[in-house]
Amino acid sequence: MLAPMRTLAGLAVLVLLAAGCSTEQPDVAGAPPAASGTTPSAGAPALEVAVVADGLDHPWDVVQAPDGTLLVDERGGGFTAVLDDGARAVDADLGDLFADGETGLMGLELDPSFADNRRFYSCQGSQDGEIVVVAWTAAPDWSSATRVADPLVGGIPLNDRSGRHGGCRLRFAPDGTLLVGTGDTADGSVPQDPRSLGGKVLRVDPATGERQVLTLGHRNVQGLAVRPGTNQVFAVEHGPDRDDEVNLLRDGANYGWDPDGDGSYDESVPMTDPAIVGAVAAVWSSGAPTLATSGATFLEGEEWGDYEGLLLVALLKEQGVLALRLDDDGALQEQFRIPELEGVGGRLRSVVQGNDGALYLTTDNGGGEDQLMRVTPR
Repeated sequence: MLAPMRTLAGLAVLVLLAAGCSTEQPDVAGAPPAASGTTPSAGAPALEVAVVADGLDHPWDVVQAPDGTLLVDERGGGFTAVLDDGARAVDADLGDLFADGETGLMGLELDPSFADNRRFYSCQGSQDGEIVVVAWTAAPDWSSATRVADPLVGGIPLNDRSGRHGGCRLRFAPDGTLLVGTGDTADGSVPQDPRSLGGKVLRVDPATGERQVLTLGHRNVQGLAVRPGTNQVFAVEHGPDRDDEVNLLRDGANYGWDPDGDGSYDESVPMTDPAIVGAVAAVWSSGAPTLATSGATFLEGEEWGDYEGLLLVALLKEQGVLALRLDDDGALQEQFRIPELEGVGGRLRSVVQGNDGALYLTTDNGGGEDQLMRVTPR
């Protein structure tokens, strides 16, 4: 069944003051607290924020096709295409979708050859009791999407009691493999178990679905970002009551989350447990309290002035965008909040730079009042 048509708005929202910081309460909105960190330099551009689609409910991710069309999904089920002449529901078979708590229709990614094959990928809960990656092809007019690899990847664990810690972010690596960031399903044995696909970042062949574990020891991977011009990939994940993390991924590395307390889920342990030999320290950690970090993207383009090269991270409870400046090796140099994006849409789930150079944000407040926003330098 087709979902309702979405409305477009050309409303520009300009916000001039800063604020800023989160714990993991995925469906509870609150007022943004005071600012923290340093402020942008004088070379930072002023930003304009425009709502391009509204009436959404928990939109999770957004991608932009070569023709400029924006494809956005909603956690409870449904794809929406935003074209030049308006937004339309994309007819797609989601009858087997498991959507509960933090799990549902989640990460999206376009195939690098989308202009030729119209192929895209989703990560979603399945009523078969697992989280799966599905490959789709979009109709030329975006009226429908058809499953073509169903699933491309299966066997990712699912918490079918609550949907807790379902992940799940998708991004293509520079070598053409599909990366899949997963959650630990709130099962203490999962993140350190090399046989489980939960609490991992997976490397997947998009043609065959062949997969391997790239990294382990993660709690709930909510963001993946590839640094332009490099082979560096950064993962963003939620901490418990402290230590949201940004991690620079290294093949085979262990990022130290081990909450297995004799069969219980012991969240009092460190996010990166120093008792684990070789555990890799985070590039950035929130400390306490957490910020509820989510999607992430790097900014490219000289029009962004001093913002060019920043890693931007969407914040849920803290309702803003965190900016991290990293050196060539990926070490943290500076952090601050983007002033114009403080509280502009409430909780922010995803931040993605489109191929048009603009920044796209999805809000995650629920109640059918969420938005897709475009951010551009003035």
